[in-house]
Amino acid sequence: MPDELTFDLLARDQQHSSYDWMNIDCAGTRVGKVRGLIKGKCLTICSVNIFPEFERRGFARETIEMFKKSFDTIIADRVRHKAVGFWEKMEFGADNNGNYVWKSRR
Repeated sequence: MPDELTFDLLARDQQHSSYDWMNIDCAGTRVGKVRGLIKGKCLTICSVNIFPEFERRGFARETIEMFKKSFDTIIADRVRHKAVGFWEKMEFGADNNGNYVWKSRR
């Protein structure tokens, strides 16, 4: 499990983007980025990009677990076939439109 994982949400008006971007850092080193859309307590994840030199260390898993603490609904948008296993392990279910969804049980 990654230690000292921190997240930095970048303001949309600073990036000239219609997406919400989040940097993923570990012990002061940038290990990846997330692109998504936040609407209240719902997060739509468009992409999770862990940089190649940091893959397979649990950063994506820990990022999604952190999101689960902050949002009631998380939608993984248009999941690629090779990523289905990851989302299923994270307890997301298919919505039959190519998306995978997680809902809080709170």
